[in-house]
Amino acid sequence: TTRRTTGLLSDKYTEKELRNALESLKPDDADPNNELNVTRGHGHLYGYLKETEGALGPSVSATTSVDASLFSDDHRLSVLQEITAHRCLDYETLMANPKTPSLKTLLTQAQTFRTQYGAPINLRTQIQISHPSMALAAEFKRASPSKGNILPPEQDNEHAAGTQSVIYADAGACVISILTEGEWFKGSLEDLTLARRQTTEWAAAADDTTGSRTRPAILRKDFITSQYQIAEAAAAGADSLLLIVAVTPAPLLRSLIDFCRDTCDMEPLVEVHAAEELDVALKAGARVIGVNNRNLHTMVVDMGTAERTANMMRDRGLGFEHEGVGGGKEYALCALSGMSTAEDVERYRKAGLGMCLIGESLMRAADTKAAIEGLCLDPAAYAR
Repeated sequence: TTRRTTGLLSDKYTEKELRNALESLKPDDADPNNELNVTRGHGHLYGYLKETEGALGPSVSATTSVDASLFSDDHRLSVLQEITAHRCLDYETLMANPKTPSLKTLLTQAQTFRTQYGAPINLRTQIQISHPSMALAAEFKRASPSKGNILPPEQDNEHAAGTQSVIYADAGACVISILTEGEWFKGSLEDLTLARRQTTEWAAAADDTTGSRTRPAILRKDFITSQYQIAEAAAAGADSLLLIVAVTPAPLLRSLIDFCRDTCDMEPLVEVHAAEELDVALKAGARVIGVNNRNLHTMVVDMGTAERTANMMRDRGLGFEHEGVGGGKEYALCALSGMSTAEDVERYRKAGLGMCLIGESLMRAADTKAAIEGLCLDPAAYAR
């Protein structure tokens, strides 16, 4: 990751503005016109963000006061914090533009889209019906702040997301994650819409030669902190979206999960990395939990993080094991980041996880279909 002389990825906003944006995150039920839904947030997760280790290990004491500054004077914003704050401030600017569609307009657009292209797919169900195979969430991203450009220049065009998504679906991905952040990941909502439309058309084009096809669920991956962004995702054709506990105070997370389900008929993927974050996700009502093996503040990958999460949930008597829809499990558990081999998939299969999200290795693969086949998503394929 390249940082400028200010110590930040971008000079667009000052560090004070970025910190204020993060500190402002909290639902404001008293102001229904505040479509960004941000005022003041809570502190203990941000206290955790000052730590440099502890992925689902010993708990960090939640001692930071809600009314105190969430950052020590010498705290350096992590990449995750900076990009999230950047998105908050960009959306403040967007909402100040009178030409920006209202929340109500986006919800109407979502219904219109669904009338034409079909109802959203429930993410938890989509994962469970993949049993006995491991569900694969294949990711499309043009770039990242740490790796720079990922999509080869000759493939980087306005059609790329749709083309790659059909390749993923045809190779067996039941979920496709689309990065929609534009500054560092070079994504867009247009990428997501194209992925949804083309995979829907791909499924509808099935015939006797191809056999039956089921379209994959399309997931918006971004730095989401508002109901407005959720409504945007629904209007663009998303079936689900990512909520990151590390930058979403507990009251806000609860309200966003409820808005996803009750207003937009979407089941979100809720990302955790630390033990405290798992607690917050569960209390907020998360049903599909994604465990990021990568600490997004230090970028260190620990492949044992997902397994430790599985053990924690099992110790609490929380059902998540990948046994199909008939298994009646309340939760679905997913591994995010760091996977690229059949051995990785088998490791998490043994731990009871139901889905692996894989991005960069598939984006860089010379033969995407062969790369996915090589993951041995079906346990019978791994046994061979």
